[in-house]
Amino acid sequence: MKYIDVKQAAERWGLSDRRVRLLCEQGKIEGVLKEGRFYRIPADAIKPADGRSWRGKIVPQEYAALFARVDALKTELGKRRPLTQGELKRLQEEFLVEFTYNSNAIEGNTLTLRETALVLEGVTIDQKPLKDHLEAVGHRDAFLYVERLVSEKASLTESIIKNIHSLVLIDRSDDKGVYRRIPVTIVGAYYDLPQPYLVPAQMEQLIARQKEKKCHPIEAAALFHLAFEGIHPFIDGNGRTGRLLLNLMLMQQGYPPINVKFADRKRYYVCFDSYYKDKTAAPMVEMVAEYLEERLGRYLVILE
Repeated sequence: MKYIDVKQAAERWGLSDRRVRLLCEQGKIEGVLKEGRFYRIPADAIKPADGRSWRGKIVPQEYAALFARVDALKTELGKRRPLTQGELKRLQEEFLVEFTYNSNAIEGNTLTLRETALVLEGVTIDQKPLKDHLEAVGHRDAFLYVERLVSEKASLTESIIKNIHSLVLIDRSDDKGVYRRIPVTIVGAYYDLPQPYLVPAQMEQLIARQKEKKCHPIEAAALFHLAFEGIHPFIDGNGRTGRLLLNLMLMQQGYPPINVKFADRKRYYVCFDSYYKDKTAAPMVEMVAEYLEERLGRYLVILE
């Protein structure tokens, strides 16, 4: 690995030598080596995020380093040459297929990744149920709707949540966009879902709390996702709708959407257990942040 010194890093990032040295001391630059009084900084190190962007936000110490890395990558990406429309469209299409496959697979859809791609192109897969086809198409349309909401800078409302759910549950005309009217349980969960008559009030309160939150956007999105799934407002489609809402909140803050992978579903479920059993949101917050870090890093590699 190639290294640069404090002075070279300061010139590259437009900071003072003293500021770079302080960032090294605080461990905010990845891969730094200390040799006596001197610091060796990886030549490909990303400039740490400017803490001033967090003013007015409460950032727990346990998340500070992770959020700083993610925001530094986000800032660095914003400085790079933008992708062409064709390149951007190709990456968006690839993400949409992967996101649709994984989100539906977590809920039991049997389409493979390749089959999901074909269904979204209009191909019918032999010996696969119509329900699986409709779930793929519905999820795609719901994500496209989320992208439109982001471009229009729409504020989150109950109506928007119901619209997203209506697209997700395209094959269930009686249940789509309607809060559940019967009690439900989640097998193996460490918490009881609210009775149906409590759902409207709890959803209203959830949206109101989200607008008042003073925490970092990544933590806010993760907390909303945990709370939404804990209310489980719909008879079906809560997981897919919840992950779409998670991405809506991240994208509204300038982050890319994330793809909770089917292979990571056990870790994903443990995040809910930790929140409702052990009263800690850390596993979900860290999972969301790590997915963002991975995705931003991938984009930077592509642009290089």
